[in-house]
Amino acid sequence: MTSTKSLEQRLAAAAKKANRDSDALQAVREYAAEKARVDANTLRLRALRLEKEAADAKVAAETAAQKKPRVRKSTAAKSRSGTSA
Repeated sequence: MTSTKSLEQRLAAAAKKANRDSDALQAVREYAAEKARVDANTLRLRALRLEKEAADAKVAAETAAQKKPRVRKSTAAKSRSGTSA
């Protein structure tokens, strides 16, 4: 009788272990899938950010080329001498 109960306990323990192993494997798969999803989204967002930064830099360069401020030496000298008095 004890050997039968012992056998049942061993079978139950083996079944629990198999379930734990299966659950662990499933958790690892889910983790890997989530990590791949996050990495793909990060790459997509980085590409969008770099594209936007390049476009903004291009617009800023074009704007700066069109609006070059001209500073006259006489105007700059007047503003310096007027503020130090």
